[in-house]
Amino acid sequence: MSLHDDAVLVLKGYEDQEELRQTYLDHLAAHPDGMWKACEDGHITASALVIDPSRGQVLLTLHKKLRMWLQMGGHCEPGDATVAAAALREATEESGIAGLTLLPGGPVQLDRHPIPAPCHWHFDVQYAALAPAGTVEAISDESLDLRWFAYDEVADVADDSVVRLLEATRARL
Repeated sequence: MSLHDDAVLVLKGYEDQEELRQTYLDHLAAHPDGMWKACEDGHITASALVIDPSRGQVLLTLHKKLRMWLQMGGHCEPGDATVAAAALREATEESGIAGLTLLPGGPVQLDRHPIPAPCHWHFDVQYAALAPAGTVEAISDESLDLRWFAYDEVADVADDSVVRLLEATRARL
């Protein structure tokens, strides 16, 4: 099964955000290359909010280019077998944490946001990743900083999309 096919199946199985979900499916139907950065009309991205429920904290990255506190995530790559695998790979690479596991149940949320040309949209499929006990993070080349934030601190440092992702993750927990 191709990554494109996996994305379609994942989105068809996602039961929330009906209008936005359909926008993603329509995009993939119209763009066979809609999984890849080269698709200038927009492309699927995969991200994961790294969370430690035992401490009531999330790990956010200070994105190097955007200079914003965000969840871990990025572009799908040809070696990714599934959208979930892409999200887990991105979370592992950007957090430096081995042994992350995705919260069961598929994506937690979808978030479509504009990006600078030449591409126009990121169609982000967002998961949550559970950090193992005693984990130690390591800053990647894509980040200016990594920091654990208590749940109630996230709204003070991150934008609404991250706050909504945290709320959806906590509801799933």
